[in-house]
Amino acid sequence: MTDPTLVAVAHGTRDPVGVATTEALLDLVRSLRPGLRVEVGYLDLVRPSLDETLAALRGEAVLVPLLLGAGYHVHTDIPTALAAAPHLRASVAHALGPDPLLATALSARLTEAGWSGSAVVLAAAGSTDPVANADTARMATMLQDRLSAPVLPSYLCANSPTPAQAVAHLRAEGHDSIATAAYLLAPGFFSRRASRSGAGLTSAPLGTHAAVAELILRRYDEAGG
Repeated sequence: MTDPTLVAVAHGTRDPVGVATTEALLDLVRSLRPGLRVEVGYLDLVRPSLDETLAALRGEAVLVPLLLGAGYHVHTDIPTALAAAPHLRASVAHALGPDPLLATALSARLTEAGWSGSAVVLAAAGSTDPVANADTARMATMLQDRLSAPVLPSYLCANSPTPAQAVAHLRAEGHDSIATAAYLLAPGFFSRRASRSGAGLTSAPLGTHAAVAELILRRYDEAGG
């Protein structure tokens, strides 16, 4: 029997580096599990769209959201796309975050940026869905446990505090050295905004870290892949 196709559901970005990062991450997933068919469908801005990807498939699929929280895209956009593809037998995996594997990747990106034990602001995209924002807060707690340093969640849109507000709060508490951890999968508009938080350093997005690729496959397996 053939394993279900892994359909990675990505947000999409106008930044070509961000798109290339997503594609490179999926190449890493393929290298970790040779023989598994891995396709991508984008929710916005980039083709193939999720609708186009699902229309071209047959048989079974597991949709893995390349999203860091369970917000509008998981609850609305993905089910809508699946409803338009009744020819598929498909299941939907949990969003990637929060998860200890992401704490591993975030910690590594901070170290690469020169972090040496300071307080951290976790900069997430943000959502109008309070469940997604709660996921970010849980991720901040996981990262704090990993780093043994204070970590405050923040949101680049749709919620507060913003990264700049979180940096200011930590400074008011007496932290002179502060880092921002970009809780984002790929470079783009939000990663540029995160770098302007006023922190001493900002880590790169999660990108092609091996822990992220491992987590994608774990979500696939959990959903019946």
